[in-house]
Amino acid sequence: MLKQRIITAVILLLGLILATTLLPSFNFAILLALVVLLGSWEWGGFIGLTDNKSRLGYSATLAIMLVGLFFLLKVTPEAESIDSLRASLILGLGLLFWLVVSLILKDYPHNAEQWNDKSKIATMGLLTLLPTWVGIVQLKYLLEQGYLVFALVVMVAAVDIGAYFTGIRFGHNKLAPQLSPNKSWEGVWGGLSLCLLLGLLLIWALHTYLLKLGPLQIGLLILLSLAVTFFDVIGDLAESMLKRNRHIKDSGALLPGHGGILDRVDGLIAVVPSFVLTLLLVLPDLGDL
Repeated sequence: MLKQRIITAVILLLGLILATTLLPSFNFAILLALVVLLGSWEWGGFIGLTDNKSRLGYSATLAIMLVGLFFLLKVTPEAESIDSLRASLILGLGLLFWLVVSLILKDYPHNAEQWNDKSKIATMGLLTLLPTWVGIVQLKYLLEQGYLVFALVVMVAAVDIGAYFTGIRFGHNKLAPQLSPNKSWEGVWGGLSLCLLLGLLLIWALHTYLLKLGPLQIGLLILLSLAVTFFDVIGDLAESMLKRNRHIKDSGALLPGHGGILDRVDGLIAVVPSFVLTLLLVLPDLGDL
């Protein structure tokens, strides 16, 4: 299993590097839309859609909305940028959604009747997957070389890696035993520490090679590590809640050793709205690079 996980992780990393560095922004947006559609198929399992026809209908609905977003944000082959204001509104809705999810997780499992409904879980999928696509596409259009997309991915990975190894070595105080018994508060602090260290390195690289930063900008970007850690944990726990609700171990079986796509990116999709909005607000000159 460990060998499978390593091989799959290496392939995914190579695919990410190739896609973000070699593909033009429009082609990248199309590829990402296909990945999101695969995620929507898996989300059908969270909803409780047991037949392929129902899952296909849900994915088709999301596909239509993605096509609408291409037009709404002016994502075209000729465009050098997309409509950041409209993207920010969608990301703001996504951020609000994840804040609500954090409150749901706080009262779990006593509040199941408030959200455990097929239509509500289907809506949750739209509020999860669509802002994810918008945010990552926005990062790619801001800097076509893909550096911002890499920054997002590696900061989330830092939280996961730091939490995993710190939790194994020092974890005693359970974070959410009814949702994920193996997660601990010590793991959260370990994840935050590694994310903060990596964030400082990325801020230095940004300041040195791309864009001169002021003290306020540096301070706010350092605080972004807190947001990345918080929402990464929320995304992870939210998927655990939805899987427990349907008594399933993984969201899918597409990635050997990792489960489904949503199992691999559960933390990342929750981080995207706050991460991208912060960059748009704190670094308004990014689009001029």
